[in-house]
Amino acid sequence: MVDLLLLGGVAFFAGFVDAIVGGGGLVQVPALFSLLPGTAPATLLGTNKFAGIWGTSVAAKNYLRKVQIRWAMAIPAALMAFVFSFAGAYLLTHISPEQLRKALPFVLVGVAIYTFKKKEFGSLDKPVFSGQKEVLLGMAVGGAIGFYDGFFGPGTGSFFMFLFVRFFGYDFLRASAVAKVLNVACNASALAWFGFSGHVLWLTGGLMAVCQVGGSLTGSHMAIKHGTGFVRKMFLFVVIALICKTTYDGFLK
Repeated sequence: MVDLLLLGGVAFFAGFVDAIVGGGGLVQVPALFSLLPGTAPATLLGTNKFAGIWGTSVAAKNYLRKVQIRWAMAIPAALMAFVFSFAGAYLLTHISPEQLRKALPFVLVGVAIYTFKKKEFGSLDKPVFSGQKEVLLGMAVGGAIGFYDGFFGPGTGSFFMFLFVRFFGYDFLRASAVAKVLNVACNASALAWFGFSGHVLWLTGGLMAVCQVGGSLTGSHMAIKHGTGFVRKMFLFVVIALICKTTYDGFLK
């Protein structure tokens, strides 16, 4: 009972963080492994995805009430994220992600330095593409990060946000809204595989999903209320936390 209450609290905080800048798995996955040590890793990851898709979906809906996104780009990008996330999950059963695990901290350091140095980064919403070019680039981003999510995963939402700010000219608020839509597609793809193969604790995941929804509503409301400056600070916080976590996993664990 105590473990379930702890998982509920962790899920609320994970939903809160994930709704703003992504990275909820950074909180939720270690908690699942710690509190349910006798459970198969695939089942813990499947349970995480089940809880996560509810929180992310609610956050996406909350954003879309206030933030306009370009559906002509977002829908094809989400479709590519869905397909390539499944492909990444399949490849994971054949190839170890060990080299990617060791490279990831260096990529995240570059993201953090760039964001910190560019004070105006993500503060203004000035899309630089339109029409077919934006659609094709969105599909490329959806496919690449979707594949990464299925194959490895940490920081998927944060990578989506960074790329939409850096290359599309979105502000952090719009980038976060689009990232949520694509994250739902990634989670749905992975959940389809985990659910089909029996790797989901449905009751535990259901409790965590309820708590995630509460955290997601709180986080997305705060992001919309306080704007891009607040989201930028949270983004840097999560990226730094990811650097610490991935460095430990890749080199010290």
